[in-house]
Amino acid sequence: MSEPLRNKPPLNPLSLTIFFPCYNEEENVQRTTLAALEVGRRISDDLEIIIVNDGSKDATAQIADRLAADHQEVRAVHNNPNLGYGGALQRGFREANKDWVFYTDGDGQFDFAEIDKLLPLLAECDIVSAYRIDRRDSLIRKLNAWAWTTLVNIVFRMWIRDIDCAFKIYPRKLFDLIEMKSTGALIDAEILARATKIGCHIGQIGVHHYPRTAGEQTGANIKVILRAFKELLALRKDIAATGKRGR
Repeated sequence: MSEPLRNKPPLNPLSLTIFFPCYNEEENVQRTTLAALEVGRRISDDLEIIIVNDGSKDATAQIADRLAADHQEVRAVHNNPNLGYGGALQRGFREANKDWVFYTDGDGQFDFAEIDKLLPLLAECDIVSAYRIDRRDSLIRKLNAWAWTTLVNIVFRMWIRDIDCAFKIYPRKLFDLIEMKSTGALIDAEILARATKIGCHIGQIGVHHYPRTAGEQTGANIKVILRAFKELLALRKDIAATGKRGR
């Protein structure tokens, strides 16, 4: 366990926030929320689920609000206008009220039940960052992800097998110790790099990845990729300058 997080919250009873960002996920948000509820109620004694609607143009907002009205554990928050993937994750982490924060994406490409694999690692680790088994994406997306992960690991001197895998659990206290600045695709790398810099121990384990059944992916957009590379250089300078001072 790291020095900054030596007084981590207990896992039993488990106080847990589950959140996921949604952008135009009207076909997925209800299914994802109900799956989160089923697993969350089984594993947590103190549960909240946050739907982060990131300025969707379809019916995502209305469905999210209805789910929040129907289920006491569910809360919907809305970014208006759209803040991008990083902005949506930042909103989720800042809205979280429970001791542990788990996040995934709103597209339903993971099985919430595999949270069970992550929890035992938290006895010795501060953070658990999963990696995708048999990633169900196109070859070009897999190649781009490999190149990006390799670059980020070299730049920040860490070894994370799947930087952008949206299946991670953090202690909420971490977000009192680090500053998040990225509003784009760099957000996962930023959080892990800042956590590594302050000495956090990151555990890793494989989880299954499933094909997207509805909606459209946005992460492969060339503008998103170029923006991430630009932000990467700025982040390297920022982390080097702040050292271990946190905020």
